[in-house]
Amino acid sequence: MREENRYKKKNKAKNPGKEMSFWEHLEELRWHLTRSIIVILVLSVVAFLNRHFVFDTIILAPKDSGFITNVLLCKLSEILSLKALCIGDLSLKIININMSGQFLTHMYISIAIGILISFPYLIWEMWSFIAPALHSREKKYSSGAVFVSSLLFLLGVLFSYFLIVPLTVNFLGTYQVSEFVQNTISLSSYISTVVSVTFAVGIVFELPILVYFLTKVGILTPQFMKKNRKVMIVIVLALSAIITPPDIFSQILVGLPLLALYELSIGISKRVYAKREKLAG
Repeated sequence: MREENRYKKKNKAKNPGKEMSFWEHLEELRWHLTRSIIVILVLSVVAFLNRHFVFDTIILAPKDSGFITNVLLCKLSEILSLKALCIGDLSLKIININMSGQFLTHMYISIAIGILISFPYLIWEMWSFIAPALHSREKKYSSGAVFVSSLLFLLGVLFSYFLIVPLTVNFLGTYQVSEFVQNTISLSSYISTVVSVTFAVGIVFELPILVYFLTKVGILTPQFMKKNRKVMIVIVLALSAIITPPDIFSQILVGLPLLALYELSIGISKRVYAKREKLAG
């Protein structure tokens, strides 16, 4: 078997332009997936072994008034005289109601962090699998997409963790339908909120990359995005109003980066569309 694999590698080296068979593609994909899974597992184990840092310093930190974002928002509220902007002592009481709840949460968070940290590597592995099928010109432009998509995802995660997550936790954790109903948050509920919001915004920040490829293949046009700009503004403002305190400044603080991302996507779509039309003409 080893001799056969060596022969295949030598044969590919001698014939780099030779088209691979279906089973060779599957074998190549298997190794890309194997390496990706190994990296995720290694990073997950590292996260699992650093339980106190992961939970006390990262996951549970946004609920405390001493969290850096909450402190800065309070200072900003004093300057602008906007009391609603300040996130005071939340005093959120988080409890576990399942026998295996804390252990399963520990496992879940460890795997989530493993995927989060390894995301740039996963993108690179995906690109490495697709790259041989691309022309030299396509490789030149798409190779930069690996770096840009990783950077955008990282920016989205940081933006969510340091701004959207504290505002969301503050709003949902203190919201009451009646003063007779106290909020006691389950561990699983808190964790799912933090993780889902963080990952969701990280994926949303991939919008420019998605727009680039959709415009490249002719599915999306800058005209369509401009036409639906007003709809996007309404969606962003509605989302900002839901997750922020009831003041216009907080809504702007969350909404502006998302709208800027949409405008950037329009610019990217316009540029790609112009090049596509030029080549077609």
